[in-house]
Amino acid sequence: MQFGVFLPISGRATGPDTLIEAAQSAEAQGYSAIWSADRVVTPWQINTAYPYSENHEFIVPPDRPFLDSLTCLAFLAGCTKTITLGISVLVLPYRHPLYWTRVAASIERLSKGRLIMGVGVGWMEEEFAALGVPFKERGRMTDEQLQILSKLWSQEEHISYSGQHYNFQDVAFYPKPIQQPRIPIWVGGEGTAAQRRTARYGDAWFPYYVHITPAELKAGFENAQRLASEAGRDPASIQLACCRPIEVTSEPVEQDPSVLCGTPAQLLEALKSYRDIGVAHLALQFMVPRWPDRVAQIERFAQEVMPHLQI
Repeated sequence: MQFGVFLPISGRATGPDTLIEAAQSAEAQGYSAIWSADRVVTPWQINTAYPYSENHEFIVPPDRPFLDSLTCLAFLAGCTKTITLGISVLVLPYRHPLYWTRVAASIERLSKGRLIMGVGVGWMEEEFAALGVPFKERGRMTDEQLQILSKLWSQEEHISYSGQHYNFQDVAFYPKPIQQPRIPIWVGGEGTAAQRRTARYGDAWFPYYVHITPAELKAGFENAQRLASEAGRDPASIQLACCRPIEVTSEPVEQDPSVLCGTPAQLLEALKSYRDIGVAHLALQFMVPRWPDRVAQIERFAQEVMPHLQI
């Protein structure tokens, strides 16, 4: 099992020095990937429930910096050597596929093949409205984009596509990614629609859960594998990856199998269950608000937990 860590691309501490420190230290400590979140614009009034926090409220205030996900990864491609660069997750309907696939392919080339694309449909109705993108069409738009990128990133030379939302004829797309047959696509989302999208188009199911037991996570992945088989794909070609919030404590705390919180020894025991159900990668969001405290927890996890679980 491999581990990644979320980058500080939002909040007061974000900036070039902090990002370089975060990326280079993660690389030196043995994390396999660094992950950037995605946001285009933050409305002042958000009524949509946020699925990824305890109180269902979006965690970054609108007047705090929130750097662009792809730009941050392009910047860090030149500041790192071996660590994988990932997005968790790019909201596909926000950008035209002919644009963002070129940016992603450029980052992948400049990083010498170190990019993973986490992709999703999005959740915030207000952000869709601000961008003029139909919220109710986000699933169909995402599916069309996933069909398109497989053509653009393949060795196909003359590329055309005709769909409900995207249409183009006889375009060239170069350079092709180093990774073939394409840049890995890890499909975000927690429900059946995301599992079906993974089964059809993805290389991994990549949900983010605030609360989930390993047994529940395994059941969701088994459903994605079953759907893959029904779609004519080899279920073994799909990996299980997951994003989880985590807190490293100094003193033991009562354990809840749906939450990652505790001392390094407690976390090690909890994470053995993730390894046992076949989780290939765990992207960790350390939830300490202050960046210096977060750095300390990231280092402690790398020193006292990761060596016992990495394969």
